[in-house]
Amino acid sequence: MSAELLDVAHPPLKELCFVLHPRLYSGGGDNRAEPLGRTSSYTRRETRLAALNKQEDDTSPRDYKKMYEDALAENDKLKSRLDDSKQELTKIRTQLDKVTQEKQALEKRVTDMEEELKVLTELKSDNQRLKDENGALIRVISKLSK
Repeated sequence: MSAELLDVAHPPLKELCFVLHPRLYSGGGDNRAEPLGRTSSYTRRETRLAALNKQEDDTSPRDYKKMYEDALAENDKLKSRLDDSKQELTKIRTQLDKVTQEKQALEKRVTDMEEELKVLTELKSDNQRLKDENGALIRVISKLSK
């Protein structure tokens, strides 16, 4: 069978022949002196895909209503997922804000306690100094009373 006859009579048969004998459909003849380039294989591939697409169009009429309904269903499903994600994001942001506020409150409490600790240390030091002075005054008074 010739390539022209296969083109017209049996497009799927031509595809099979092309797969089995690609040199027959690469411009004819013996191409051993000039290797097939990328563009020619690309062109052949595009031709094959076009033939397959044409064959699909001829054999299976498209149900546009079903395709539309499927697209709507998919859109609704995606919108629902998006809404769920937005709600979850809002919930997580609220939790993050709460945790951030708690962290700030704890940091403030730590700072306040550190200040109290400094004051406590100063008070202990003052208390010890006053005890020492009191002891010294007691000794002076006891010497004066003798």
